[in-house]
Amino acid sequence: MNKANETDPDNSSPGGAAVPSHFIREIVKSDLKTGKWNGCVQTRFPPEPNGFLHIGHAKSICLNFGLASEFGGLCNLRFDDTNPTKEEDFYVKAIIEDVKWLGFDWGDRMFYASDNFVQLYEWAVKLIKDGHAYVDDLSADEIRQHRGTLTLPGRDSPYRNRSVAENLDLFERMKDGEFVDGAKVLRAKIDMASGNLNLRDPVLYRILKVPHHRTGDRWCIYPMYDFAHGQSDSIEKITHSICTLEFEDHRPLYDWILDKLGVYHPQQIEFARLNLAYTLLSKRKLLQLVEEGCVDGWDDPRMPTISGMRRRGYTPESIRDFCERIGVAKANSTVEMALLEHCLREDLNKRARRVMAVLRPLKIVITNYPEGQVEEFAAENNPEEPEAGSRKIPFSRELYIERDDFMEDPPKKFFRLAPGKEVRLKHAFIIRCEEVVKDDGGNVIELRCTYDPDSRTGGATAGRKIKGTLHWVSSQHAKKAEVRLYNHLFTKVNPADEKECPDLKTGLNPDSLEVLKDCLVEPALAEADPGERFQFLRMGYFCVDSKESKPGAPAFNRAVTLRDTWAKISKKKG
Repeated sequence: MNKANETDPDNSSPGGAAVPSHFIREIVKSDLKTGKWNGCVQTRFPPEPNGFLHIGHAKSICLNFGLASEFGGLCNLRFDDTNPTKEEDFYVKAIIEDVKWLGFDWGDRMFYASDNFVQLYEWAVKLIKDGHAYVDDLSADEIRQHRGTLTLPGRDSPYRNRSVAENLDLFERMKDGEFVDGAKVLRAKIDMASGNLNLRDPVLYRILKVPHHRTGDRWCIYPMYDFAHGQSDSIEKITHSICTLEFEDHRPLYDWILDKLGVYHPQQIEFARLNLAYTLLSKRKLLQLVEEGCVDGWDDPRMPTISGMRRRGYTPESIRDFCERIGVAKANSTVEMALLEHCLREDLNKRARRVMAVLRPLKIVITNYPEGQVEEFAAENNPEEPEAGSRKIPFSRELYIERDDFMEDPPKKFFRLAPGKEVRLKHAFIIRCEEVVKDDGGNVIELRCTYDPDSRTGGATAGRKIKGTLHWVSSQHAKKAEVRLYNHLFTKVNPADEKECPDLKTGLNPDSLEVLKDCLVEPALAEADPGERFQFLRMGYFCVDSKESKPGAPAFNRAVTLRDTWAKISKKKG
């Protein structure tokens, strides 16, 4: 266990950068000052490999790895794999990929609770020998009935007073596979009248004749999470065992087991989990969405999973920034989705290359532009990043603009294209709409326009004030692309609330995805790499889809719109 950096008297990290303080950080600082844990900081991120990680896990990842890094300690990655009925290597690999993508490294400290199965079994035997555990024959339903309620004490199991010898014999026979699933369990002998239901003789081991993803058929009894978690912390010499708030009532059990075993005893600290508006953060319910075909897998860009967010276009920097901004508290609260989008917008504004793409094309013919002529205009790649340079954009007689950028009978403050109105084409000329062409059904299919050749940058009329500027693509050079526009997956602010959302399907947003198949993009985007992010001028930030894109036929996911709702909310609050 590493000695932590002890040169942090104020709210700054060892590197000197300002770090927002919170109560867990203050606990760590106090422990370092008093010499508790011998000046060490050792944390861990302990996911169960029974699903993909989501944005709520990202908060815990950033907290555990961040504290260890800030104070010169270490953070382990540990898989709490104690339930073989739900755990798979598939999930292990996904979790490893997600934590690495977020920017964190555990070195050679990747562990599994299953590494400790032999030691955990021996500790269970010790509890039996010391009179602190017994084998119970009650069924799961009978155990629940005996447990009592918050206002009524529980009742002792009729098997609670078995002798140590009988308990040892039965527990070994459980291990050897003599009994069927559910026939017996090992329970702690604590207090059936305790005000904390978790201390009313909780189950420590159960029979599960299911192959484990790492140990195969070696075991047919498996420790419960509450038994494996604290002891794994102890084995790894964790100093600060950071958990979400629902484990606060489990802390007395965590402490009781470690104290009865007389082993190294970490400190468990709880913080409020992340609740995000219009978002479901339950692996069990997210799995239900996947299994029932409500989404296209765990990495569907509408999912709050880290892999889904990555595919949609989120950056690790934006997620880490979001986790830092929301802070760490003891009280549960719900965070606005707008803040998460604001963090992404801020990051992509600095790094995303600006390009032009037309999502719903409307054809324009510039009647006074020479037929067959093509010229190129220089366009900056990112005004926020001068070193990003510029690119050449082809311009020709026939172009496409966004259909929404034209109205035949516009309102007073419509500054885009209309009959007899002028607009500037981004990086190019000023054009004027002279004629509207319609099909037999009265639908606008083409605009005939003229251009001012002197309105190009540096021309005689280049400085003329035009209120509307439109993006465009050249008809003969543009490449076809598919674009996916996303909205909230749920229509309810809190889809986890059964009163607000009685079942998942009734709360699903039918307009969470719109697929546009006939979009047109600048020619260079046809060969964009999967995962590459762009700002489509005036349309938002988009990412090349890693699954659906093919060479020469890109598919883009809209990560976020350009409008920053959070900035407006923050301004009002200020």
